[in-house]
Amino acid sequence: MNSIHSALFLFGVGLIAGFININAGGGSTLTLPALIFLGLNSSLANGTNRIGVFLQTLTGVYSFKKQDYHQFPVSLKLSLLTLPGAIAGAFLSLRIGDEAFHKILGAIMIGIIISMLIPKTKFQMVDLEKKKITPMVVIAMILIGFYGGFIQVGVGFLLMAVLNYLMKFNLVHVNMHKVFIVAVYTFPALLIFILRDDVNWTYGLTLAAGNSLGAYWAAKFSVRGGEKWIKIFLIVAVIIMSLKLWNIL
Repeated sequence: MNSIHSALFLFGVGLIAGFININAGGGSTLTLPALIFLGLNSSLANGTNRIGVFLQTLTGVYSFKKQDYHQFPVSLKLSLLTLPGAIAGAFLSLRIGDEAFHKILGAIMIGIIISMLIPKTKFQMVDLEKKKITPMVVIAMILIGFYGGFIQVGVGFLLMAVLNYLMKFNLVHVNMHKVFIVAVYTFPALLIFILRDDVNWTYGLTLAAGNSLGAYWAAKFSVRGGEKWIKIFLIVAVIIMSLKLWNIL
């Protein structure tokens, strides 16, 4: 695959991933394997992917703000809880070899597929005047930060569960807080990868361009009619990539 084809491929993958990430989660199940497919080792792919994640979340925050959906003080409090775990997770990911990383990534992606196929109760459209950050929420956010710093894949699903089921935010506010939280904890994690020279800037910025465009429109329009087909595409892509990572294909 030449450089032009690689750029178009990454931009397209980023566009879809950015749209998926803002509305739900799991976009990195496309972008991370795509970077590995283009020849990056696991650590380099993991670091490069963070450029797209960081810029797409900034775009998402901006788009939500333009539509007057923001609660920055609450978002910041939740975000700060993720920072210790995110930093620790990023350092740990740099210590794991390619083969082990591939197997972990493949297992996580299969787990995400299974979670997508299990019928879920619809998010409750409930707004409470006071949102309490309970000890359970604190623990959950620290662990989510660690997972996000380590591998990132599927972290959106975890954040949605905590924000909706533990804090009772409605779907719009779940996504609004989610993009802010990911933006905050991704920044120090990305810096760690940059300092270790584990970032491919050409691939990362190309991917980020697609991520950001997808994120901007995703914050404006919820996934409805096209969601089913995106999920089908995502499931097929994840299965193929998981089998490749496990050296079955």
